[in-house]
Amino acid sequence: MHACIYRALWPAIFSCLVSMAAVAQQQPLTLRQAIDLALGQNPAAAMAQADLNAAVAQTTLARTGLLPRLNFAEDISRGNDPVYVFGTKLRQQRFTTSDFALNSLNRPTPVGNFATRLSGSWMLFNWFGTQEQIKGARLAAGSAASMSDQAKRGVVLGVVQAYQAVLYAQRQIDVAQHQLATSQALLADAQTRVRAGLAVDSDMLAAQVNLSERQQELIAAEGDVDTAWAELEAVMGTSALPRATLQPIDARSFPDGVLADDVASALKARPDLKALQQQNSSQQAGVKAARDDFAPQVSAYGNWEMDRESFAGTGGDNWVAGVQLNLDILPLAKRAKLQQEQAGRQKAEAQERAGEQQIRLAVSRAWTQHQTAERMVTTAQAAMEQSAESLRIVQNRYKAGLTTMTDLLRAEDAERRSQNDYWRAVYGNTVAYAELMYATGTLTPDSAENLQ
Repeated sequence: MHACIYRALWPAIFSCLVSMAAVAQQQPLTLRQAIDLALGQNPAAAMAQADLNAAVAQTTLARTGLLPRLNFAEDISRGNDPVYVFGTKLRQQRFTTSDFALNSLNRPTPVGNFATRLSGSWMLFNWFGTQEQIKGARLAAGSAASMSDQAKRGVVLGVVQAYQAVLYAQRQIDVAQHQLATSQALLADAQTRVRAGLAVDSDMLAAQVNLSERQQELIAAEGDVDTAWAELEAVMGTSALPRATLQPIDARSFPDGVLADDVASALKARPDLKALQQQNSSQQAGVKAARDDFAPQVSAYGNWEMDRESFAGTGGDNWVAGVQLNLDILPLAKRAKLQQEQAGRQKAEAQERAGEQQIRLAVSRAWTQHQTAERMVTTAQAAMEQSAESLRIVQNRYKAGLTTMTDLLRAEDAERRSQNDYWRAVYGNTVAYAELMYATGTLTPDSAENLQ
């Protein structure tokens, strides 16, 4: 009975599942969703995070220089070396008067020893060299964090560019399909006019050639969509992205800024410049630590040892502790290390200056491109409207026999190119503004969401 009920309900269940899947497929993939997926799966973001984790681990490693070191060792040995036997019996506290016999001293019986040792050392003072190393490692970790932030912003920009490329490619398909339908209608009209004696055969042949060209453009547009989707999948770090509908980014005007203000904002907000500044400070700390390494170092040490004849047996134990002053009187390696750190600092300073120059240039270029893109949208929209009106007039004149097929095809070609130019301008305007935001250091997942 249950089987009969299941078979009766199965068509309805299947229909419900299909409807749910269709609804899921109809949900548009928003720009913010694409950015979130990319930040979680893009290899560039993962590599930047790995660099940050390594820098944080290096900071922890540098801090261990302030902590004491403690070692444990278990040693098992056996031999008949006279000095070894003499010392081992003393440490085991089983030395007797008979061991002073000359035969026992010269040719002792082999002795075994189980030694348990605990040893430790602690750097008490090295003229704050360790503190400088910790400071340098902490600044390097901050630099890695800034670079990780910059890498994520680069991923955001890549998603915006790829997302818009898909939208533009899809618009090209819409235009190509519309033009294909128009070409088919034009061919049918030409055939009718030829049969009626109102047009010559060359008009029909021209319409057929035009239809073939529009078919080729549609095929090319479909290939462009596949390529754009592949680029979007690559920047998102996935190869199994369903071809969902993207939420369109409509034509809009973005706010204009002052170039000098944008440059000043970029010099304050760009994470990569902050990373270079932190790296420069880290190199300065490295130079200071290398200089401190020339000074004397004071350390403490201690050792405890238990020696016994068998592993579970009893024996003697001893300890020793002290304080040691170390001074390298021929610091050739330390001089080379200092020169290396000084060269690294010079390079870091040059990189910081170069970074500032590159940011100024990038902001200036992005600002100019944004201004140009804004004007191109307005111009392209006016051209599209004018070409559409021109095509309407030429179509009416052709139907009235007042113009030729060549003029009509020329007008259709101009109308098609104006549509493509308009959507290219819309795409370029959004990307140009995103690139300006990236150049000024204001492009984040939240701010990118405002582009849509």
